[in-house]
Amino acid sequence: MRHGNQESPSPGFLRFLSHSLSSVNLFQRTLSCLTRCILASAVLLVVTSLAHAQSVQGRVPSAIRRDGRFAFNSTRAGASAGAGSSPGTGQSGSRRWPAATAQIWFSKQAWPLGFNYIPSTAINTTEMWQKETFDPATIEREMHAAASVGFNCARVFLQYIVWENDPAGLKARMGTFMEIAARNHIKIIWVLFDDCTFSTVTDPHLGKQADVIPGEYANGWTPSPGETRVIDQASWKGLKDYVTDIMTTFSSDSRVLAWDLYNEPGNSSMENKSLPLLKAVFAWARDVDPLQPITVGIWKRQLTDIDKVILENSDIVTFHNYGGPDAMTHDIDELAREDRPMICTEWLARQNGSTVANILPILYSRHVGGTIWGLVNGRTQTNYHWGSRAGSPAPALWQHDIFHGDMTYYDPNEITLFHHYGGMN
Repeated sequence: MRHGNQESPSPGFLRFLSHSLSSVNLFQRTLSCLTRCILASAVLLVVTSLAHAQSVQGRVPSAIRRDGRFAFNSTRAGASAGAGSSPGTGQSGSRRWPAATAQIWFSKQAWPLGFNYIPSTAINTTEMWQKETFDPATIEREMHAAASVGFNCARVFLQYIVWENDPAGLKARMGTFMEIAARNHIKIIWVLFDDCTFSTVTDPHLGKQADVIPGEYANGWTPSPGETRVIDQASWKGLKDYVTDIMTTFSSDSRVLAWDLYNEPGNSSMENKSLPLLKAVFAWARDVDPLQPITVGIWKRQLTDIDKVILENSDIVTFHNYGGPDAMTHDIDELAREDRPMICTEWLARQNGSTVANILPILYSRHVGGTIWGLVNGRTQTNYHWGSRAGSPAPALWQHDIFHGDMTYYDPNEITLFHHYGGMN
């Protein structure tokens, strides 16, 4: 109903009003659509960011895993084809740690000061690890003595044939060993393969081991896996299974300091016959991708092909040096070019000038870790010098070891130096 004094709107005004209302409706629809687009974009951005964060975790040095360790650069499922090739091998596996990652890892460790270990009651690694002769009581006593010196790590050799015969048993004994070591605040550098032998025995065997020959250096030591298996690639499936099983079992175990894959490849006249297995074990280890670094020690610079593979594939640089101060300084200077953490995993040959007084200050000042050869003098008789023969008199100047069998010191002055540089004073 209209009021009597109002006039009816003109047709032009009605058309204008209709057009205006249509424009308002169009604006509202446009605004609604734009709002939905903005919200969808925001949700997509959040989802993408979360996915990116997940993909980064575990791949770059800045990512931290739940156990507080760095999640080192690796290539797992979903990586592009070929991205995981190990340098120097051309085989699949995670990448070698970047040098910066290795330095970060080293900065989080105590300065590695330790020893190469075999119980004084064992003549070789088979006798150390097989069930019948495994000796935790001796290990407990000797690890306690090592801790009293100030040592915080031990380099320990395994034996392939013990695993081949009893995989679960060997791993259980390794666990027992690490429990004892951990109670004494000692971490382990595990050694998987070894080319060294000091007798005519080139392949290890189970059961009773050689008797001690008085006067002869390490007469019962045997390699792992032994010359025949190193050369015969038909036997390598077992070797690969061994490496994979052992390393996978302990790949995130904080009691493990590092993996030393192959001691002195090419020793005992093997030379480049060991090169194919050296390359293979690096690839097998990379496939496991442990939290701990992997390495092989430089030990003989004339083996240039072997050295090349070692330096191209090791996360940290390890080396052996039994010379005096000049020789040690020379090796450190040469290997420092790699710009990676260094550990001299074998030293102490007193007759060569590789003494505690000569070498320990150099390692400390250069921040190079070190593990002497030997701890307690025993069935390996490594107080004798290399090349000593049956019936040789016991040397007044020991080559290796720092304890007599009754746990008294060979030289108390050396212990004082270990206490000093190990931070126990």
